[in-house]
Amino acid sequence: MDLASIIGLLGALAFLSMGITDVGALIDPPSVYLVIGATASIMLYRSKLSDAIGLGAVIGKVFVNKTEEPAELIDQLLDLAQIARKDGMVALESIELSNRLLRNGVTGLVDGTKAELIQQGLEREKDLTAARHESGSDILSAGAELAPGMGMIGTLIGLVNLLANLDDPSSIGPNMAIALLTTLYGSVLANVFFIPMGMKLEGYAKRESNNNQLIIVGIMFIKSGKNPRLLEDTLSPFMTPKAKIKRAAAQESE
Repeated sequence: MDLASIIGLLGALAFLSMGITDVGALIDPPSVYLVIGATASIMLYRSKLSDAIGLGAVIGKVFVNKTEEPAELIDQLLDLAQIARKDGMVALESIELSNRLLRNGVTGLVDGTKAELIQQGLEREKDLTAARHESGSDILSAGAELAPGMGMIGTLIGLVNLLANLDDPSSIGPNMAIALLTTLYGSVLANVFFIPMGMKLEGYAKRESNNNQLIIVGIMFIKSGKNPRLLEDTLSPFMTPKAKIKRAAAQESE
């Protein structure tokens, strides 16, 4: 679970609610249908059906982060390198690995696949993963652009209806509600949901891309048969300076 996402979203909703004295006054079904329904429909209109269907899973990643820390992957690769050095590549077959790219790389090592073919396959998988992340983030970015626009369209519709029915006092309230609430709904959708979610996914995608490149470098190092003691120095640039200091301190205390 990503506590930052959960706490941040709940905190934003809580602080926004502090300015609300009457929740009922902010609930207007026509405005909800206009903004949320139109935004969702146009997001579907500009996307592939498969991408739209997978949007729920994409949003779920905002709250469930399964991206490993580079230090964890380095430890796994060091263990793999030592096993391969001592017992041969075939000994890696019995090692259980949760990371798919790492697992595929190890499969290539066990099968004795040529180094260039292993690297090409891993690079291709890395690019496809990045493309999937970009597709999900792109849909959320589209929602962030569309929601305020739908809110503004709702505002114009409300104002047109208001001006067209000035002689009917009973219509002023409902039309004014549409004019104001649609803008509110659009702004909340964009600034509380779509924009932060898109930014979060972009951050995850960058970290996963860094991890995937780390794995590729590590797998190719193991394939080369070099001394495992040199592997950590090769992979350390993938860690942040803070993580390097923490790792060095942990190693000294052992």
